[in-house]
Amino acid sequence: MNRKELFLRACKCQPVERAPVWIMRQAGRYLPEYQAVRAHHSFLEICKTPELAAEVSLQPFRVIGVDAVIVFSDILIVAEAMGLPLAVPDDGPVLSNPIRDVVAVRSLHTFDPNQETRFVGDAIRAICHEAGPTVPVIGFAAAPWTLACYMIEGRTRGDISRAKQMIASEPALVRELLDRIADATIGYLQSQIEAGASVVQLFDTWAGELRAEQYAAFELPATQKIFRALAGSSVAKILYAKGSSHLLEQLGKSGADVVSVDWRTDLAPARAVLGDSIALQGNIDPSLLLTSEDAVREAARAAVLQTGGFGHILNLGHGILPTTPVANARAFVEAGQAVRFPVRVPAAQL
Repeated sequence: MNRKELFLRACKCQPVERAPVWIMRQAGRYLPEYQAVRAHHSFLEICKTPELAAEVSLQPFRVIGVDAVIVFSDILIVAEAMGLPLAVPDDGPVLSNPIRDVVAVRSLHTFDPNQETRFVGDAIRAICHEAGPTVPVIGFAAAPWTLACYMIEGRTRGDISRAKQMIASEPALVRELLDRIADATIGYLQSQIEAGASVVQLFDTWAGELRAEQYAAFELPATQKIFRALAGSSVAKILYAKGSSHLLEQLGKSGADVVSVDWRTDLAPARAVLGDSIALQGNIDPSLLLTSEDAVREAARAAVLQTGGFGHILNLGHGILPTTPVANARAFVEAGQAVRFPVRVPAAQL
């Protein structure tokens, strides 16, 4: 069973011999190889230059042996393509002309991802060419609520109070914004699938800021719209929602094949809520990778054993921290891959 077969079977809760392993933000500052590229190019230059994006995307595959390659890009690329100028200084991304009223929402552009954001598809094509047909390539986008938060706030270092206030004061406007983002995201992800992505993930970093009833009323319909539009393809669909333990039932209705949870959500109770037809991804605390290799290996092994390797993709509960030792990242991957399970064939298939 090659890496791509392994990954896609795990996403579909089919029997596998081990859990596949990758790491959110696996291409980045903890890797000396990435730092060498970054020394000569800005962040956005790397994102928008396919050969550079492909190179840094492939570095974790070569260096720490992950089972999948996620394209190097940024969730705000869609916001920029919709008409909000993007800058990424060292202290975090900034979107100019943030959304404040209905005029701004209705001024957002529709865009052709094969033109305005073609660099993402070209990076995926380059990754697929080098990695070959046996390695899964992951495309991604922001979930509608998370992108809306950035578009409303202009920038955020943890404060999305203006976006939350807009839900209360102008709910119809927020729904219109989320729907416009969903439409743009559908085409954006479809272009990534056409380029060769066999998996796509929605990142909902700010989902946990919503109450369950708010998520059901605002974010869930927009997310369902995206996944429903992709349902005809063979691509596996992952939804990551940070701080989402109170949203598990809603996430299970999203249309995702895989629900990715952070370290606040235990895997066994999550399985009890989501059932056996939705796979899990996660859930190691990234700060654990700052400890010893032995502790990292034990945490990875324990997480896989908690699910019995059934419908589980081992990952962190959020992005890898920049100060993580490369040896610890490698230990995490190797430990997860080392836990093996007998592949049980359903009686109906015998």
